[in-house]
Amino acid sequence: MPQKVSIDAIPQVRDAVFDLVAAYQRGKRFCRYADVRLEVSEGKIAVAENGMDKFSGEDYGFALGVRVLAGEHSAAPGYCGELIGAADLPRLSERLREALDHAYDRALASARAKDGSRMRFGALGDALYDMTLAPVDVRQDTIDAQYQVDPREVPLEDAVQYIRDVSQRIQGLDPGVVFNYISANTQLERQLFASSEGASIQQTIAVTQGTCFVVAQGPEGHQEMYDFTGHQRGWELITHGVDEEYIKFDHLMDFSLELARDTVTLAACKPLKPTDKEVIVVTDPHYNALVCHEVVGHPTELDRALKFETGYAGRSWFLRDLKDNQVGKRVGSDLVTAFSDPTIDGFGHYMYDDEGTPARRVYHFENGIFGGFSNSRQTAALIGAEPNGHYKATDAYLVPLIRMSNTAFAPGDRDPHDIIREVEDGYYVVGHRIPSIAESRENFRITAMKVYEIKNGEIGEMFRDGGLSSDSRDFFMNVDAVGNDFQLFAIPNCGKGQPMQTKRMSNGGPTLRSRARLTGTA
Repeated sequence: MPQKVSIDAIPQVRDAVFDLVAAYQRGKRFCRYADVRLEVSEGKIAVAENGMDKFSGEDYGFALGVRVLAGEHSAAPGYCGELIGAADLPRLSERLREALDHAYDRALASARAKDGSRMRFGALGDALYDMTLAPVDVRQDTIDAQYQVDPREVPLEDAVQYIRDVSQRIQGLDPGVVFNYISANTQLERQLFASSEGASIQQTIAVTQGTCFVVAQGPEGHQEMYDFTGHQRGWELITHGVDEEYIKFDHLMDFSLELARDTVTLAACKPLKPTDKEVIVVTDPHYNALVCHEVVGHPTELDRALKFETGYAGRSWFLRDLKDNQVGKRVGSDLVTAFSDPTIDGFGHYMYDDEGTPARRVYHFENGIFGGFSNSRQTAALIGAEPNGHYKATDAYLVPLIRMSNTAFAPGDRDPHDIIREVEDGYYVVGHRIPSIAESRENFRITAMKVYEIKNGEIGEMFRDGGLSSDSRDFFMNVDAVGNDFQLFAIPNCGKGQPMQTKRMSNGGPTLRSRARLTGTA
């Protein structure tokens, strides 16, 4: 009996899974559609705290997820997902067939209940719509991972030693450092998607991430700072960093030391004083990553906008209802364009989503005009849109949700230094920390890592514990300069759904200049 499952198992079962899904729909009278997701991951993690090993390990994951649409009169979906293991591999076809049967029974039960409610409740029952999937280009494809150092080949003891060394360097950096936490994980993931429409797609990605968290004590109290590195690359990301078109950061040692130095410096700075009126603010790409994530990315996920998750996650300021919404209306200045694009090379990169839809760019804002939402085949059918490939699950056993990918503000043509030099009296806001967002994302309060005063075009005193507060639309409408310094940043911990799913993505953009109120310590 094998002790683990390798990603090499996926191509070995690919044809059998494809045949199984195709035959399953033909063999079930009321089955209209079926798909299967099968995923294997192999990875390592190392964590150190205050210069000492915290924990480490290497493991694999093996999961399946199926969806079936079925019904005699109305169509409804049924889902089934399972975490499985090495003992299940020899009988994988049987396990998949059991899961398909379970999902089929759930779909039929739901469809029959829907039919009964329609008859019982009349006009109210008509709200229980017949589930359909918007058509997509059905593909058979194989996507390979990009890496220099295979995550599977990294000796765990080498990873542990490197992370311990980083933590020890930070611990000895300055007497003000009172705590640090350093981690790194690297893995290969391979997923197979097969559908009764004829899709057969195998995608493999390498995922590597570093985390640094530092606490420093200063005369004004303690200061906490944390940040992440991350990209779809191998272990070389940790030891050598990345210098690519959109993503640039040092190896984890230098990245962490720089963050620790900033933490010590900030601990000795004065807290920022809040303002009772708007001031001119220049926000850097790192800060704008979180603005874009919270105020553009989440409210443009169409399941949220259609209120599928209102009860536990909120709504969208872009769509009050299908008649009262921002589609085609101005939500920002002519300089503001924002998009989601899984096809560009970032932490949220993929070529097909979890229902086999070819990924493509969707513009949320184009020159200040609201354009559209990230969607799934189901939600695209509801509003008559073309699917754009943003239906993703954290693991194959979970039901996918509409998620951001590489979601960012588009670059402009201004030198960011010139944008600052034009400011007589304002503030330069650098790096993001903690968001506080309204229920429908119509306003925000996001703290920054550092806030600098700008006087006569020059960057002056640095402050801590500050940030910005603004009405979302007002902030975008007031943007009067956009830099050419476009960057993407790793967001490894975006939570959504119930039960909660945590997803990796990239957010970012260029330098922006706008107006907002400062938040800080009164």
